[in-house]
Amino acid sequence: MIFRRIVDKNLHDWRNSPNRKPLIIRGARQVGKTTTVNEFAKSYRYRILLNLEKPSDKVHFNNNTNAKSVLDSLFLSRNISITSIGDTLLFIDEIQESPKAIEMLRYLYEEFPGLNVIAAGSLLEFAMKKVKSYPVGRVEYLYMHPMNFIEYLRAINHQEAIYQMEKMPVDSFAHSVLLGLYNQYAIIGGMPEVISNFIEYGSITVLPKIYESIWGSYINDVEKYAANETERKVIRHIMSTAHLYLDQRIRFQNFGQSNYRSREVGEAIRSLDDARIIQLIYPTTDIEPPVKPDLRKSPRLQFLDTGLINHELGIQPEMSSFADLNNAHKGAVIPHLINQELISLNTYSYKKPNFWVREKKQSSAEVDLVYSLSDKVIPIEIKSGSVGTLRSLHQFIDRVNHPYAVRIYAGKFEIVRTKTPGGKPYLLMNMPYYLGARIPEYLAYFVENYKI
Repeated sequence: MIFRRIVDKNLHDWRNSPNRKPLIIRGARQVGKTTTVNEFAKSYRYRILLNLEKPSDKVHFNNNTNAKSVLDSLFLSRNISITSIGDTLLFIDEIQESPKAIEMLRYLYEEFPGLNVIAAGSLLEFAMKKVKSYPVGRVEYLYMHPMNFIEYLRAINHQEAIYQMEKMPVDSFAHSVLLGLYNQYAIIGGMPEVISNFIEYGSITVLPKIYESIWGSYINDVEKYAANETERKVIRHIMSTAHLYLDQRIRFQNFGQSNYRSREVGEAIRSLDDARIIQLIYPTTDIEPPVKPDLRKSPRLQFLDTGLINHELGIQPEMSSFADLNNAHKGAVIPHLINQELISLNTYSYKKPNFWVREKKQSSAEVDLVYSLSDKVIPIEIKSGSVGTLRSLHQFIDRVNHPYAVRIYAGKFEIVRTKTPGGKPYLLMNMPYYLGARIPEYLAYFVENYKI
């Protein structure tokens, strides 16, 4: 099943760019890289599609020492004239399996600029350690992630919901339908194979074996790149226990009730972070740009996909009965998914979100998310309670020189004028959960159109 992805436009923009360089698509395994590029390849007259996990494809790079001989070999094997370079896409999948192929990207760019070259792979950070001469400045990157809610709506072909999501603000009468669809998406997550099977069978009962297969493949992948047996053991431990800490900040020392030291856990989690499977989200104390993560403070864990974690926690069946999914797993599921959707928007660079903390003995505070917009850092709380319960957000607003704040909740879209307990007037934009992937556009709309 072929899905429309947000990177589709990026790929066409890349093809039409006068300064096109070989494109490396980065992302965890099974987020849809291969399927997306194979579909894009159909727009070319000729296609050379390689998978370097296959010895027969890898041999072209092992047996040839320069870019011309590699291309001569590839074009001959596909019965394509070498004069058709400009009409040909060369797609090198699983490029992490060949350091020589990664090095060759530089020479393909320098010697054959008319050739369209796309490479894709997972765990590239580990493969790069074996590359003698990385093509710095000769390649560009595109990042892929699990599908966000808008991509999910395209997958299920709900055209009216997509139309509503494109409006600003969304119509009030569409709220219950959009929230219901979002709850469905929040339960199963954004992995393409999971969504494909859910569409085909219409039930979550067929999904557990898919989650198990995906999670197991991640464990096997990362273990291959562990430095030693101790790191392999730590990685296995983290991947079997990390989901239990979705609702809290973590410490490395004795993580998961183990005897592992802080250094051992830190190295293992950073390997998982490089693989995009389990990432570290650090807090910030900044209230004005630039927002910098404070690496001295305890981070949160961000997993590749919320659906995978819902499965690991065993909460998917009960989630189906919740009217407000922010009640699921101590209120941790929806904030995690909002972060996941924000990450999904980063296609040209890889950027993690941050939460805000103020750690004082008498008045500590923690805001779920902060977002930089021009000269402002805007606080975003993800709550199901009333305006009066936004204590941490109020502490943030009292300290900044602007009046804008956001609450993401299960209710309808509205913007209200209110005050902090300290008396500072401010504007609160209440956004329903399903608008998570549209936070940047709604914040720009908010600041541009509303003033105190």
